[in-house]
Amino acid sequence: MRRTFILYILFYITTFLYAQQRYTPLDTTDPVMFFGDRITYQNKTITLGAKALYVDGQLSEEQVNRFPYVYNSINEAIKHVTSGTESEPMTIYIAPWVYWVDNPDDPNIRYPKKGEKLPFAIETDCPYLHFVGLTTDPRNVVLGANRGQSQGSYGNFTLMRCTGDGLAFYNLTLGNYCNIDLEYPLLSKLNRKRRMDTITQAQLVFALGDKNEAHNVHFLSRLNLNPLWGGKRTLFDRCYLEMTDDSLCKSAVYYKCDFTFFSSMPFGSTQPMGGAVLLDCDIWVKTVGDQYISKSNRGPASLIDVRYHCDHPIYLGWVREPQTDLRFYQANVTLNGQQIKLEQRNHKLTCDINNRTAIDAYRIIIDGDTLYNTYNLLCGNDCWDPMNVRSSIEKIEQQLSRSLTTLPIHLLITTSADTLIAEGSAVTLEAKTLKMGGYETQTPTLDFEYDKSLLRLERQGNKFQLYSISQRDTACNTTIIARTSSGLEGAHTITIYPKIEPAPAFTQLPNLSTNKEGKVTLNYKLNLTETKYDCSDIRWYRSPTAEDNDAILVKISPEKKPIRQYQLSKNDEGYYLIAEISPRHQVSRFGKSIRTVMKVTQVPQASYELETDFTDFPTQQQYQIKNGFWTVDGHHPKDIEYYKWEVDSVQNWYYGCIRGECGLLQSTRGARLRFTPIQSTYGNMKVDLQIASFKAGQGFGSATGQYMDICIKFDTRNLTGYALRIIRTTKYADAVDFYFVKYTNEKIEQISKAVTTICYRTPCYIHIENQGTLLKATARTDYPLDKKDTRAHKIDISAQMDECTTFGGFAIQHTGSGRGNSSCLQYLRIEWQ
Repeated sequence: MRRTFILYILFYITTFLYAQQRYTPLDTTDPVMFFGDRITYQNKTITLGAKALYVDGQLSEEQVNRFPYVYNSINEAIKHVTSGTESEPMTIYIAPWVYWVDNPDDPNIRYPKKGEKLPFAIETDCPYLHFVGLTTDPRNVVLGANRGQSQGSYGNFTLMRCTGDGLAFYNLTLGNYCNIDLEYPLLSKLNRKRRMDTITQAQLVFALGDKNEAHNVHFLSRLNLNPLWGGKRTLFDRCYLEMTDDSLCKSAVYYKCDFTFFSSMPFGSTQPMGGAVLLDCDIWVKTVGDQYISKSNRGPASLIDVRYHCDHPIYLGWVREPQTDLRFYQANVTLNGQQIKLEQRNHKLTCDINNRTAIDAYRIIIDGDTLYNTYNLLCGNDCWDPMNVRSSIEKIEQQLSRSLTTLPIHLLITTSADTLIAEGSAVTLEAKTLKMGGYETQTPTLDFEYDKSLLRLERQGNKFQLYSISQRDTACNTTIIARTSSGLEGAHTITIYPKIEPAPAFTQLPNLSTNKEGKVTLNYKLNLTETKYDCSDIRWYRSPTAEDNDAILVKISPEKKPIRQYQLSKNDEGYYLIAEISPRHQVSRFGKSIRTVMKVTQVPQASYELETDFTDFPTQQQYQIKNGFWTVDGHHPKDIEYYKWEVDSVQNWYYGCIRGECGLLQSTRGARLRFTPIQSTYGNMKVDLQIASFKAGQGFGSATGQYMDICIKFDTRNLTGYALRIIRTTKYADAVDFYFVKYTNEKIEQISKAVTTICYRTPCYIHIENQGTLLKATARTDYPLDKKDTRAHKIDISAQMDECTTFGGFAIQHTGSGRGNSSCLQYLRIEWQ
């Protein structure tokens, strides 16, 4: 027994000396001491074990192999974690060093796993996993990567995906250094330059669980920061976050945090059931232009004791395109020390609760002391208290004799339908007060504000019934506002329609007439009173026979604006023109449609041309390729097969408006238009196109094979000809490249130098033509550009065709993500010779 004891002591001493003789703390002012089976830090000894792993980048492979529970790589340590609990978390203690969770020197591209969209460096399913940096300065412990979308990665590269409740980070930095430099304060040789200057989606952590927290952590990247993305409840305590757009967690409490905003919309959206809350935070604004909180209109946000700092004049708002239903909360918000109220252009959206009892849900001031009520915000139904303030809050509750732990921060109004019809059935309205995370509370007495000339509101139990009493002949929108005495406010907008009447009868049946200029008019009369106006739906078809079996829709009426005239062109010669009308006025049903037909023989026209502003353009799928017709569909070009996405077989285009700009919009990736002219041989062509670009300067959602080809001298059947390409690249996040390409049976090759320009802004005017074998293109914008920017302010490029082809087709192939990332087509003119 004595011999065994002596051997144990000798082994312990040998292990201690071995560990110490080769180990010197990287930060000698705040040292971590390593003893093989344990570590000491700030006078605390931590015994290593299955639930307490140690990672130290200074340790050699020989050292980490000698001791269990010791690693020099985060990735290796993650392989050995086991599920923790709230009382006994799985903890990884991390010494100062730079830990690359993905090898930055590996030239290979990172791809998502099969069936997934994003590549991750680390994936783990481990409840109550804690990462603890052994430092007081988060900059000293770095977990990093340097890949992003199209920059070393296919998809938005992300450092970690952690599944399980209770994920926590302490005293460290999480950084994606794809577009920012790593500057490591303890050891300059660990510094690293960014991968590229062009900002792309480069993400940090997906935290798929509940009760996530970060204390004294730095989160660094630019686009799509995603610090702890996806959690139901998340706390950021004394953290620093810097980012551009689409970056912050939509349901989180940010307590005493510092932010640097490098662009105007740090939240892509906030969670509809309570949103995000900033408490006692500082925001450093680097944006030039308006600064908002969120990009979309999905949910609210609350700013309590928030200080904005900016060295130039700036407008502060909540959301770029605010809706009347939204409500946001603020108290004691300043800009450079001066009190300010957000969203001055839409002031009804802002509820200032500084002197209302609703502020108690966020902070309590008593006896001159301020206590932030993080317990009320985060406790949910399970009493989660990550800031350990519950007992203090409950003491104040007793002192004030009112609840401070069941206080809502959101008043949600919903209706069973968003439309009402005069003299029709009621719509049920329900109002709920919610805590953060969507936890429902007892709804207090509500005061309602609404237009009593349009609506009647009746209470039925816990719900309300809305009836229309409108006497108007036209539809209108109206907003119902509910308020609590504490200062919460909710709103909901509904559309009220007049009583639906039968369709108007024809007093003159439809017939077609043509004038000498070739303009066809659909003549008819409806039985309308003075207060009613014609909203008939008129559609124009072209058919090879008088029957409509093979008719193709060529012109439509915008909503409630019947297009009664049709200008004949050479495309109509030899066809039957069919006009179909479904009679209606503004408050009636549609009547039975009637068709009238005329044969088009010869059309006098000096030149062959096409001109449209797309307001009457049929956007439904039309797959036939016929001379004189548009083909409307979607297509995935072969030159970007590398990027995987599905072509929409239902709807690729629609006419709409975004931020006041209206035109033909792409609804999905791959939207394509082709026009096949009436004859097979043509000489020179000219194309003029006006575009509104909704991605200012950058044109497309990301640099993932997203471009628009404007095709000229094109064979629409075999996909052969030429095109001007506009493409987003990884070079810049605020500019695009223009160059010519050649199509040969869909095989595409670049035939001119690429020119980088900042002119792809609204409005952008593009002209393309060929003069024999010479292709020429110009592009310019009326948007005021920065004169100091040395990149091209306009485009004037040319390329040589192999031969003067006789093709006369035109096409647009768009591979961008559509909708809000659209290239909005506003005007098109094509001339043929």
